Amino acid sequence: MSHTTSPPSAFQYRIPVRWGDLDAFNHVNNANYLRYLEEARVQWLHTLADDWGEVTAAPVMAAVQLNYRMPISWPGDVIVTQSIARVGSTSLTIANRIESADGSVLHADGEVVLVWIDRASGQPVPLPDVLRAAGKQ
Repeated sequence: MSHTTSPPSAFQYRIPVRWGDLDAFNHVNNANYLRYLEEARVQWLHTLADDWGEVTAAPVMAAVQLNYRMPISWPGDVIVTQSIARVGSTSLTIANRIESADGSVLHADGEVVLVWIDRASGQPVPLPDVLRAAGKQ
């Protein structure tokens, strides 16, 4: 997997389709689309700060809306593009696209809402400054 160059407002991440991602119909199982989004999201967060494991608050997925447009086949790669759609006081909405490596096929699009939660109390907390700054780009 590799990070590809993208404009500041979007993050792109290339993911190889693994044979084990396939279902009985010989295309990527729908649950793996969410794993692709998660992997790209983790890589994006890592580009913003290296110390996510040491912070007292962390993101929790509060909602996901995903439109499955076209099946993903094996072998091949997909490009996951993520951009910040909305910044709230304790939440962040990320717009997502999963496309073929050459950009000719849109496999899925939608949004994920993340809420920042205090690890000890389980209560929402304000977004980290690094995410607020990223949302202004």
